[in-house]
Amino acid sequence: MFRLRTVIPRGVSYTLLAAAIAFPTAAQEQPARTEEPAKQESEPPQAREGQSGEKPSTARVDEMIMVVGSAENLELIGGSADRLEGAELLRAQAGFADIHRILRSVPGVNIQEEDGYGLRPNIGMRGSGGERSANITLMEDGVLISPAPYAAPSAYYFPTAARMEAVEVRKGSSQIKFGPRTNGGALNLVSTRVPDANLDLLANVGGGNNATARGRLTVGGNSGRWGWMLETYQIRTDGFKQVDGGGDAGFRLSDYLGKMRYRSVGRGTSFHEIEAKVGYTDQVSDETYLGLTDLDFAAQPNRRYAASQHDQIDLEHSQVQLRHYGVLSAAVDVTTVVYRNDFRRDWYKLQSVAGASLSSVLDTPDVYADELAILRGAESTPDALKQRHNNRSYFGEGIQTVVGLHTGGAATSHDLEVGVRYHVDREDRFQSEDGYQMIGGQKLLTSVGAPGSQSNRVSDARAWALFAQDRAVLGKLGITPGLRFETIGMTRTDYEKDDPDRSAASRVRDSRVNVLVPGIGLDYRVGDDGMLFAGVHRGFAPPAPGAAAEVEAETSVNYELGGRYRGLGGAFSAAGFFNGYVNLLGNDTLSGGGQGTGDQFNGGKARVWGAEVSGTWNIAPAQASVGVPVSLGYTWTRGEFLSSFESDYEPWGEVEAGDEIPYLPEHQVHISGGVQGSAWDAYATLTAGSAMRTVAGRGPIELGTGTEAFAVVDLTAGWNLGTDTRLNATLQNVFDVAHVAARRPAGVRPGLSRTIAVGVTYQR
Repeated sequence: MFRLRTVIPRGVSYTLLAAAIAFPTAAQEQPARTEEPAKQESEPPQAREGQSGEKPSTARVDEMIMVVGSAENLELIGGSADRLEGAELLRAQAGFADIHRILRSVPGVNIQEEDGYGLRPNIGMRGSGGERSANITLMEDGVLISPAPYAAPSAYYFPTAARMEAVEVRKGSSQIKFGPRTNGGALNLVSTRVPDANLDLLANVGGGNNATARGRLTVGGNSGRWGWMLETYQIRTDGFKQVDGGGDAGFRLSDYLGKMRYRSVGRGTSFHEIEAKVGYTDQVSDETYLGLTDLDFAAQPNRRYAASQHDQIDLEHSQVQLRHYGVLSAAVDVTTVVYRNDFRRDWYKLQSVAGASLSSVLDTPDVYADELAILRGAESTPDALKQRHNNRSYFGEGIQTVVGLHTGGAATSHDLEVGVRYHVDREDRFQSEDGYQMIGGQKLLTSVGAPGSQSNRVSDARAWALFAQDRAVLGKLGITPGLRFETIGMTRTDYEKDDPDRSAASRVRDSRVNVLVPGIGLDYRVGDDGMLFAGVHRGFAPPAPGAAAEVEAETSVNYELGGRYRGLGGAFSAAGFFNGYVNLLGNDTLSGGGQGTGDQFNGGKARVWGAEVSGTWNIAPAQASVGVPVSLGYTWTRGEFLSSFESDYEPWGEVEAGDEIPYLPEHQVHISGGVQGSAWDAYATLTAGSAMRTVAGRGPIELGTGTEAFAVVDLTAGWNLGTDTRLNATLQNVFDVAHVAARRPAGVRPGLSRTIAVGVTYQR
């Protein structure tokens, strides 16, 4: 089956619109139903059956936005891929719907906690580096969703995980369709579909400790050829940390989404579907970059220093998509999407104390005893505390198209995909800094900085991306070669800090990167239920606009070998991987513990290798009235530098060949076991990880240069209160384990403390 997809932005500077690389944008998968719905006039036409196991084209509509598409599609992917959906996803979404918690079960995904809620996730894959999820390709419904995926990919905005109906992960050679970053993997979040029923309604309300309250309302329907869906998700909490001298440590989030769909009358093998999507998210969170010293963490891990009293991030995100999906014949389909994303945020947070950086004070408190005392609330001179408006705005817009072509029969077939995307994005920094004085444990404003006085610059990127990938099936053997090409033009324009009107640029730097990303995957069917697979592809991550002339793009050669089996009441997979980096890339960011300049550094050669194992099965006898589902996810990862160098990038610093790469845990484990009755279920989940370095080095992890090993247990339970209503309860971190989850941005940070959440869901 050949797929083509495109996206059209709205409100976009329409000079953008052209085509770029796309990925299979598959519409959301339909949930399992106990009986077949009546066929509607607008149902897609049936494709020819019996071609390489291809489903009728009704299933093709369900593959327009997906990276994976459905659990069954995993069997057609010659490489590592995972899809979370249904009851498994709903359990992980309980409480705060932290995307970190959701992805813990997926092997090969590296997580670094920061705020305990996953508001600004740090996600990496196979050692790609997780800071702000900048080193993976992040999508919603198959469309790039980072604020500025090329110019500034750090995901200070992340889609609201609580409203997603599926989460998909691709690693290995098959991910090259989804760039621009192909070193680690691709993450696609699938939003709520437009229903096919006359009327669907879901209402959920819940709450928990720390004055937490949340609610979700989804309503939609279908009449003839028209379908629609409206959804909102709201949550607020006071947070689990306590601020010295008083202050807020929680957040509130409001998320809204709407879709409208039109389907043509299916005649013969022709079918068309048009869907418009609009979304808006508003979030205010009282979050800080300021952590604790080790001694203060040991005494009170959920403490926040007085100097963080006014820290707060205020953000808004809007998205618009227009998608057309067309089945032109039994063998050809095309999907086109035009999209526009706008993001604005101002993180008003503590920058420094008495001229010293926060990380320096908290890493060496004996040297900075006076500065630490001010952070804790001791009196200071005016302007001793610098509070920065990290005020930035972003946009990303483009158009993408993927065409799919299926040829052949049951024994030999080709599924060719060709995609093109044109994308433009921008980051606009317009930052200032205020001065504060600490008096009586309270911060008082003593000076106001001029707009743009700390950073006044604009970074732009324009990219054409094209890919072609063919899956050829020759009996039991599948061969999937692919090729991706990107040409990226970047510009960084700096203005004088005393020029808020931007009357003239003080410096303009242009650069261009062209890259060819090849890959090939092989798979071999073993019986009816097993598959062995292997792949190799080139990894790539572009440098940022304005990077120094000597800074090169990050490249690697990545290998994987594995297999999966579906049978015996379960599904199992295992894979080994090796990523050989030719040129590792690091960024100086505040979130990484640096100065926030955005400067980039090359780390030369490095290698990351490891193994991934996962399995789900029901260990109860087939005739048992009670089910006993269990699942396991395990990741073993090692990584080391092969070059010696010095850099101002704090996690690297002075590196010798053979030093281990920081923020890369060797062991990650996720084990879940449950009991299911006819109207109830209960689950216990263990999530554990080994200590990891926060600074490059070798041998035993020295005190103050790593996180701690941890093991956290969660409990969830649900009861059906009739046919349409369900009561759910969740207890996260049952034993209230307090461990050092991170040492960046500045100081020691804990994971989420013991949290209780209950809720009621009505669905019809």
